[in-house]
Amino acid sequence: MVEENKKKPNPIDTHVGSRIRLRRNMLGMSQEKLGENLGITFQQIQKYEKGTNRVGASRLQAIASILSVPVSFFFEDAPGQDGVTRSGFAEDNAMALAAEFCSTPEGLQLNRAFVKVADPKVRRRIIDLVKSLAGDEAG
Repeated sequence: MVEENKKKPNPIDTHVGSRIRLRRNMLGMSQEKLGENLGITFQQIQKYEKGTNRVGASRLQAIASILSVPVSFFFEDAPGQDGVTRSGFAEDNAMALAAEFCSTPEGLQLNRAFVKVADPKVRRRIIDLVKSLAGDEAG
């Protein structure tokens, strides 16, 4: 039974790894570049992102610094947070969908381009346009 546990990554390690990948992709940073900044190989970054290898505390702090997020970012919405006050299921589902979308090539491109739009009125018009194209006039 111990052998089975070694083959399957811990859900927290998998979650932390997926959050590292999400943030790295949001910044348009390659695994090679992140590894270079940490003094490790891109293969090690791959293992962290898959949850195959556990990220140590000091390494996670360094990753957070390089990716310009607090360490807590990597644990947001982590599995097994029963004692933590959380939003309702609808909000959890919306956050999961948003995170999934942001990890796609289209989501990343749209996110990067949208962030560069400085005028709030133009941003609002872009949102209205996308909603009308999607057939979602509400909200």
